[in-house]
Amino acid sequence: MVTLRLFASIREIAGLNHIDIEAQTVGEVIELAVEKFGPDFAQVLPACRIWVNGEPADETDKVVTGDEVAILPPVSGGAYE
Repeated sequence: MVTLRLFASIREIAGLNHIDIEAQTVGEVIELAVEKFGPDFAQVLPACRIWVNGEPADETDKVVTGDEVAILPPVSGGAYE
């Protein structure tokens, strides 16, 4: 199992902050997450960064049991004065 961690707005859409998924590539993790969480989840994905074990990842990257895939949407911040 691979742990999928969700942050910020994509976590709110999914309604949870992590889920375990059986997959062999990052793309499979993403595909299964879209099936589970629906079109609103899919709509946010293009703006997100995908990381595996703290490193940037592509959908073709392999994952193994114990890996952690993180989806990080863009985060807006406030202005300093």
